[in-house]
Order: sequence, then structure tokens, then C-alpha cells
Amino acid sequence: MTREEVEAIALALPAAEKVIQWGGSEVYKVGGKVFAICGLRGGLSFKVSEIGFMALTDEGGPGRQAPYLAKGSWVIVDLDDAGADEARGWVAASHELIAAKLTRKARAELGL
Repeated sequence: MTREEVEAIALALPAAEKVIQWGGSEVYKVGGKVFAICGLRGGLSFKVSEIGFMALTDEGGPGRQAPYLAKGSWVIVDLDDAGADEARGWVAASHELIAAKLTRKARAELGL
């Protein structure tokens, strides 16, 4: 998977925006809140549910705990190990988890 593919997947989601932060990482946000990071340590980082965290980070899973973000159930997957279909699902689920934490007013303003 390439950074361009990640960008296309993330920006196709409702109210998603991209900013460059933290030394050149591509950071994708909804309502000002981060839902995915591409380029941090050569991987794709995203938020997951507790069950998703266990499934992706357990032995044999494609991911590992994201540095500095693991307490918040964030994982990182190497771009070389991620397929477009898998990444689409991971990023969309992360977007949904983060958007759900926005206030009703913010969600309404964003059309979510």
C-alpha cells in the first residue's frame, strides 16, 4: 500500500481533512480530531476498538501497538503489510470511532 492510496481512502470519508504534522507525517482528521496517521515510523496508525486492538496486535496479527498512542487503542501496521481493502476498513472504522466522540453540534456542522 502506498501513501497515495491511504490518502485517497481517508479523504473519501465524510468531513475528513489532511494536515502534515510531526516531522512530515500525513495526519487525517475529522472535526479536528486525529483518526489516522500515515508515515509515522513507515506505517499506518489508526484507532480501533478493544477487540480490534487485540485482533490486530496479538501474535500473528499484522499490527503492533502504536508508539505513544497504545493506551488509546491505536495500532500501527506497516504500509507494506496492508492491503487496500483491509486499510479501507481500518481507516473507515477509525473515522467512525473518532466522529462518534464529537459533540452533537460538531457532528451536525460537519454533516455527520
